[in-house]
Amino acid sequence: MKKYAQSLIIGLLGLAFFACSDSTESKGDNVEMQSGEMLKDSEIGLRKVDLQDEKDVKLLQYAYPNASAGESTPIERSFENAPPMIPHSTEGMLPITKDDNQCLACHDPAVAADVGAVAVPASHTYDLRTNKNLSEVSHARFNCVLCHTPQANVAPAIANTFSPDFRTQEGKKSSNLLDVLNEGVN
Repeated sequence: MKKYAQSLIIGLLGLAFFACSDSTESKGDNVEMQSGEMLKDSEIGLRKVDLQDEKDVKLLQYAYPNASAGESTPIERSFENAPPMIPHSTEGMLPITKDDNQCLACHDPAVAADVGAVAVPASHTYDLRTNKNLSEVSHARFNCVLCHTPQANVAPAIANTFSPDFRTQEGKKSSNLLDVLNEGVN
């Protein structure tokens, strides 16, 4: 009986999902807009191909940076306190584990200045749960590529018109997240 009830609920949810379209109605290979205008499947989305046929799908090959660490040019942040992009190759540095983090070989605050790398910010060596400075990078932040990724050289499908507003010029290349984290909080 329990399996029957689960199946019934899943079926009803699926039916509700397909029945809840109030803005468009599919008519074969066409979609009718609220205005009454008919659009073909090949006119919808970014690909501009028949959505029912995958023969026109092309896998893109992205060119990632091949500059070695230390030989690359830093990429300006997308917005204030955004995680910086990785401007160099990560070949041989991944996967990152709790026992092997190649990023910290250069970006650990204790060695970064000596090797000419950008040190991880203070927010990475601070435990927000206990409000304490740590003597090393927090174990909650050891997996760098959860936030930091290499930047592929790709032409965007849609132009980006976003223009960041940095409070200071320094904000374009470094983080002050720990200083502003509670800004505006009473």
